[in-house]
Amino acid sequence: MSAPHLLLGAPGALLLVAAHALAAVAAPLAVRLLGRRALFLLAAAPAAALAWALAGTGPILAGRAVAGSYPWVPGLGLELAVHVGALGWLMIVLVGGVGALVLAYSARYFDAGDDRLGRFAGLFVAFAGAMLGLVVSDNLLVLYVFWELTTVLSYLLIGHDAARRASRAAATQALLVTTLGGLAMLAGFVMLGQHAGTYRWSQLAGALPDGAYLTVALLLVLLGALSKSAVFPFSFWLPAAMAAPTPVSAYLHAAAMVKAGVFLTALMTPALGEATAWRAVLLVAGTLTMLLGGWSALRRHDAKLLLAHGTVSQLGLLMAVFGAGSRDAVLAGTAMLLAHALFKAALFLVVGVIDRSTGTRDLRELSGLGRRAPLTAAVAVLAGASMAGLPPTAGFVAKEAVFEALLHGSGAERVVLGGLVLGSALTVAYTLRLLWGAFATKPAVRPARPGRIGWAFAGPAAVLAVAGLAVGAFAPAVDRMLSVYADTVNAGTVHAGTVHAGTVHAGTVHAGTVHAGSGAAPYRLAVWHGLTPALGLSALAVAVGAVLFLLAPRLPGAVRSTGARAYDRVLTWVGRLAVELTGATQRGSLPFSLGVILLVLVALPGGVMLAGRPWSAEGRAWDTPAQAVVAAGVIVAAVIAVRASRRLTAMILVGVTGYGTAVLFVLHGAPDLALTQFLVETVTIAMFVLVLRRLPPRFSRRPSRRGRAAIGVAVGVVAAGMAYAATSARQAEPISSGFADLAVSYGGGDNVVNVILVDIRAWDTMGEIAVLVAAATGVASLIFRGSAALRRRTGSPVPTPRAPVAGRWLAAAPAPTGGGTSIILQVVTRLLFHVIVLLSVYLLFSGHNAPGGGFAAGLVCGLALTVRYLAGGRAELNAAAPVDAGAVLGAGLFVSVGTGAAAMLLGGDVLQSATVDLTLPVLGEVHLVTSVFFDVGVYLIVVALVLDILRSLGAPIGADDISADDSSPKVTMKEEPV
Repeated sequence: MSAPHLLLGAPGALLLVAAHALAAVAAPLAVRLLGRRALFLLAAAPAAALAWALAGTGPILAGRAVAGSYPWVPGLGLELAVHVGALGWLMIVLVGGVGALVLAYSARYFDAGDDRLGRFAGLFVAFAGAMLGLVVSDNLLVLYVFWELTTVLSYLLIGHDAARRASRAAATQALLVTTLGGLAMLAGFVMLGQHAGTYRWSQLAGALPDGAYLTVALLLVLLGALSKSAVFPFSFWLPAAMAAPTPVSAYLHAAAMVKAGVFLTALMTPALGEATAWRAVLLVAGTLTMLLGGWSALRRHDAKLLLAHGTVSQLGLLMAVFGAGSRDAVLAGTAMLLAHALFKAALFLVVGVIDRSTGTRDLRELSGLGRRAPLTAAVAVLAGASMAGLPPTAGFVAKEAVFEALLHGSGAERVVLGGLVLGSALTVAYTLRLLWGAFATKPAVRPARPGRIGWAFAGPAAVLAVAGLAVGAFAPAVDRMLSVYADTVNAGTVHAGTVHAGTVHAGTVHAGTVHAGSGAAPYRLAVWHGLTPALGLSALAVAVGAVLFLLAPRLPGAVRSTGARAYDRVLTWVGRLAVELTGATQRGSLPFSLGVILLVLVALPGGVMLAGRPWSAEGRAWDTPAQAVVAAGVIVAAVIAVRASRRLTAMILVGVTGYGTAVLFVLHGAPDLALTQFLVETVTIAMFVLVLRRLPPRFSRRPSRRGRAAIGVAVGVVAAGMAYAATSARQAEPISSGFADLAVSYGGGDNVVNVILVDIRAWDTMGEIAVLVAAATGVASLIFRGSAALRRRTGSPVPTPRAPVAGRWLAAAPAPTGGGTSIILQVVTRLLFHVIVLLSVYLLFSGHNAPGGGFAAGLVCGLALTVRYLAGGRAELNAAAPVDAGAVLGAGLFVSVGTGAAAMLLGGDVLQSATVDLTLPVLGEVHLVTSVFFDVGVYLIVVALVLDILRSLGAPIGADDISADDSSPKVTMKEEPV
C-alpha cells in the first residue's frame, strides 16, 4: 500500500487525531515562546484535518467510505475502527475548517499578555482532536470515549476564567447535564452492541433488535444526543455556557460540540428513521426546542446570548428534520447542518469583534456601528441573511429543502412543518433584531466608537460568511456530496416500533430510494426550484418574522425554562442531602466512621450473600488437626485483644493473630506466603510501636465494647463467607492451573509465587509498586507537614542531627548511660545488623527458586534498619542509611520500569525476561534470569518505604529528639462509641 493511500485512508485519520494530541501538549510551550503567534501555528492541526477531508472527496463522491480497523482491547470488544462516509466527511470539513479559522481569530481576540492563553490553546486543540476522533469512530464504545473527552474539555473551556463564579457554575452545569446524558447513551450502546455481537455501527445497523428492547435502547441513546445538543428539556445549559470566551462559543457551541448529538442522530437515522420512538421523540422535542429557543432569542439584549438561544432553536430544527427520517429530510438536515455551522460561527466571531472593539455587546448600547465598521457590518449582514434563510445563501437552500421534505410527509410531519415555519419566522425576527441592534444608528443612543478592526481579526468571520454564500450559489455541487449520505436511507417495513432497516455497510450506498413515499424523483438542492409551496412558506416565514421584529418591544419577556428550574431544584436537594448525610455519618471520630463502613459491608454484600446462598454444601473443617489448633489460638488472641485495656497489649495480641495466619500458610504448604506474612506482621508491629509510644498507654473508656465486638464478628463471618462462596462457586478451570509449568518454561524458576509476581503477572506487580510509591510519598508528606505544624504550635525545638562518633558500638547512638537506650540492644544490633542485611540480599537473589523475592527481602532489610533505629535513634538511622528515601523510591521504580522497557527495546515484549546460563571461574554454574533486576527494583522500593516510615512516624526517639524530655507534647485521641 502506497504512502499517499495510507495517509488518506484510515491510518491517516488516526494520525490526525494523534497529531491533535501532540499539538495540544505542545501548545502551552509554543505560546510561551511565540506568544499569540503560536495560535497560527497550532491552527495547522485542524487545517490538516480539513485538507485530509478535501483530498478524499473523490472516493466519497463515488460512495466509497474510508474504513479500517485496528485492535485495541480485544477482551472488551474495543478496536480503533474508522469509518468515514459522506456525513463524516462533512463533519471533518466543519471541525477542521472552522477550527482553524477560530484559532487564527483567537490570535487577535486575546490580549498579548494573557497568562491563560497557553492553557486555552492546548484545550482548544485537544477538543478539536476529540471531536475528530468522535466523527471518524465506527466502534460505538470508542465513540463514547471521545464523546466524554469533548464533555470534559468543554467543561474546562467554559470555565476558562475560573475566577468568575458564573464561569464555574456554567461549566459545572454543562458537565453534569451532558455527562448524565452520556451515561444513558452508553447504556443504550451496550444494549445494541450486546444484541448484535459487535459495536461497529457499520455492522450493527443491519442487526438491530426489535420490540421493546429496541425502544428502550433508542430512548437511552436519544438522552445522550438530546442533552449534548441542548434539545428540550436540556436546552438551558447552552445559553449559560456563553460565559466562555467568544472563540469557544463560536466553535464548541456553534460548529462542533453541540453538533455531536446532531451528528449521532444523523448517523443512526438511515437505520432507525422509521422507528416510532425515534421519530416521535425527535419530532416533538425538536419542534418545541425551535419555538422556545427562537422566542427566548427574540427577547435578549446581549448579542451573544441572543445567538446562544438562536443556536438552541436551530438545533431543535435539525433534530426535528432528522426525526422525519425520509431520504429528502436527511438531505435537508445535512444541508442545514452545513449552513448553520457557517453562519452561526461567523456571527459569533462578529459579536466577539464588536465586544472587543467597543467594550460592550449590549444591543441597547450600540449605535452607528454600521457606518464606523462597514466591513464587520457587511460580514454580519451576509451571515445574518443565511441565518434568516434569504436567497441565495446556504440557509435559504437548506430551509427550502426542509419545507419541501415535510410537505410530502405524513400528517404528523405536516403539523411539525407548521411549527418549523413559525420557528423560522422567529429566526428572521431575532436576526433582524441582532443586525439592527448592533449596526443601526439610534438617535437616543450615544454612537459607538470602535477601535481599529484589522483584516486578521474580521477575516475569519468574512471567510465563513462568504463560504455560506458560495454553498448556496453552488448548491448542485454540494447536493452531489450530501446526497451520497442521504441516499443511504433505505426505509423498510415498520410494525409497532420494529425496524427492518437496510444495512449501511462501509463503502456501500443503497440508492434509488423513493422520495418521501410519493413516488417522485429524489429532491435536489438548488437555489431556484420555481414557484413551489416551499418557496411560499419561506416567504411567509420572512414576512411574519419582519412583523414579529417590529412587535418585539411589546411582546412578553422570555420565561425561564422548566429544565433550568428542575436542574436548580435537583442541585439543591442533592446539596441538602449531602449536608445531612455528612453530618450524620462524619463526626470526626475514626471508630465511628470505620463502624459505619463495616456495617455497610455487613448489610449489603452480607445480605446479598444470604439471599443468594452462592456456596456449596460440601466442605471440610481442616486438612490436619494442627490447623484447628492454630485457628483456635488465633480466635482466643482476637477475643482477648478486644477485651484488652492497654494499647500495647492489644497490639501484641493482634500480632499474634497475624502470626497464627502465617502458621496456617505453612501448614497449607505455602512457605512464600508464610514468610511474607511473618515479615509484614513484624514490620507492622514495629510501626505500631512507633505510633503507640506517642499515645496514652491505655484506651479511653469504651462503653460500647460489646457492640464493637459484634461488628467485628459479623464482618469476619461475612468476609469468610464471601471467600468460601467465591472458591466454592468456581465453575471454570482456574487460570493458575498452568502456572506451575509456566514457572519453569517461561519464567525459568522453581518458585511459582515469585515467577508469577515478576514474570507471568509482572504488569500487576508494576501497578502495585507504582501505587505503593505514590501512597508512601503522600503519607510521608502529610506526616512531616503535621509534625512541623505541631512544633510551631507547641514551640518544640527542631531536632538536630548528631555527628557520628568514632570508636563507638554504634556510630551515632547516644551513650548507654544517657538514658532511654539499652546497651544490650546496641550490642545485639551491632552483631546482627549486617547479618540481617546479608540475609535480605540472599533472599533477593534466591527468590526465583526458593522462598524469598524482592518484597520479602526488602522487608528483611527494613527490619534491620528498624532495629538500628530502635538501638540508636534517628541520628543512628541516618548514619546507617545516609540516603534520601524519596530518591531510593524513584530509583526502585526506575529499575523496575527500565527492566520492562529494556526487554521491549531488545525486541521482546514489555517485561519479558530472558534466562542466561554461564560458567564462571570461581562461582561455577550461574543461572541468571533477567527478571531479578525487576525484583531489585521492588527491593529498593520496599526498603525506601520502611525508611520513609521510620523517618516520619518514628521521629523522635532518643536524647536528641523532642520526646526525650517531659515537655514533649502528648497526643490524646478522642474515641466515640459506635
